Amino acid sequence: MLKSEKEVMIKELHEKFARTKSAVVAEFSKVDVETVTKLRRKFREGKVEYKVIKNTLARRAAEGTSVSVISDDFTGPVALCISYDDVVAPAKILMDFIKDMETIKVRSAVVDGRKVDVNGVKALAKLPGLNELRGQLLGMLNQPAGKLVRTIAAPGSQLARVIQANADKSKPE
Repeated sequence: MLKSEKEVMIKELHEKFARTKSAVVAEFSKVDVETVTKLRRKFREGKVEYKVIKNTLARRAAEGTSVSVISDDFTGPVALCISYDDVVAPAKILMDFIKDMETIKVRSAVVDGRKVDVNGVKALAKLPGLNELRGQLLGMLNQPAGKLVRTIAAPGSQLARVIQANADKSKPE
């Protein structure tokens, strides 16, 4: 690889690292193509970028970004799972995918500039994702409005039941 190509790659990686909300470093050893293809598909569906990185270039690109706190883990065959929106998505997808595998191991992660160890990544994977949180928040916001509508409608429905009961009593059988 030419020096100019390396510089371009470092610049592109640096720009990506600067926008990163969370990233997980995973160690891959003896993983077949089919498994990696499935993992890449899951990451694409979750809007997470998966990159197998050249360690020296990644370390240089990480300088001055939040990813620099995990640059020590860029050794050996590693991949980086990057999210620009949902901080939980990379950890959740990766931990779900590798739960029964021994060929892929999580080393560490960075979440909003803070380094997280393997246990932290596992805890992060158990948290609800951004869409789930939005759904919960929407449900909580709709709950008072629904109660208000039922409360306002209650006297009218009670009055209608009383009128219907009186009507039923006055009808000859």
